[in-house]
Amino acid sequence: MAMTDTEWGSSNRDESGSPFSEIIELNVGGQVYVTRHITLVAVPDSLLWTMFSKKAPKDLARDGKGRYFLDRDGFLFRYILDYLRDLNLVLPDYFPEKSRLQREAEFFQLRDLSKRLSPSMSKENSINEEICQSDTEEGALQCGTGSSGVGMETLRMMTAMSSARSQSLESRKSGYITIGYRGSYTIGRDIQTDAKFRRVARITVCGKTSLAKEVFGDTLNESRDPDRPPERYTSRYYLKFNFLEQAFDKLTEVGFHMVACSSTGTCAYTSNDPNEDKIWTSYNEYVFCRD
Repeated sequence: MAMTDTEWGSSNRDESGSPFSEIIELNVGGQVYVTRHITLVAVPDSLLWTMFSKKAPKDLARDGKGRYFLDRDGFLFRYILDYLRDLNLVLPDYFPEKSRLQREAEFFQLRDLSKRLSPSMSKENSINEEICQSDTEEGALQCGTGSSGVGMETLRMMTAMSSARSQSLESRKSGYITIGYRGSYTIGRDIQTDAKFRRVARITVCGKTSLAKEVFGDTLNESRDPDRPPERYTSRYYLKFNFLEQAFDKLTEVGFHMVACSSTGTCAYTSNDPNEDKIWTSYNEYVFCRD
């Protein structure tokens, strides 16, 4: 159980004389984080700075274990916390949640972080980086030259690189995703009226983490494997909906097609009377590929 500020004792108090402990436990959308008080107040006038420097501990919401509670996206808060530690933004190579992270940055009133995550700023930074890293052997061109001839050549280079980058962003990574589900259905005299026909308890998703997030986005439940890096594989994700066709539509929309499927089943009677309906329980898998 998380300890209260009194239980931490005076030895754990922030040296600045703050009423908050030096080490603070947070519950952000169900995800628990432990960090230093100085990290939370690293950016003046931000929401966290206001909460942990202008308010008293008793004024802040807490969960049942005494942790300070924030009703925000617990998965994305790790990037907010990383930014507060050294004021640098470092994201994975494939990160489809940038717009959602910008929304979180705006909520926490981190203006510089929100600006870095804005689409226009991200595109400008990417173009500038590519220009500065261009082949010097060809070269007579350098970033920041003032002559009009070089300026026009630089402009043409920027346009070409922007176009090439747009094409690379449109290209999608190849790979496989396996969709699985365990369902039940009835075979018998009431099959036409049975409301439990093909009842799907849960649709599972297996494959590379980055591909799964690209395809299913907010509809992907990551609670059973929340810290899986984008380049790693998982078999513990599942979907927040129970419609197979919806999963198939999402895969098709981003270029996947089915290449294989399999099914196994078992049968049982609803009672000892063999005249009663039979209930089949099946496990099915569908393998999708994007070349």
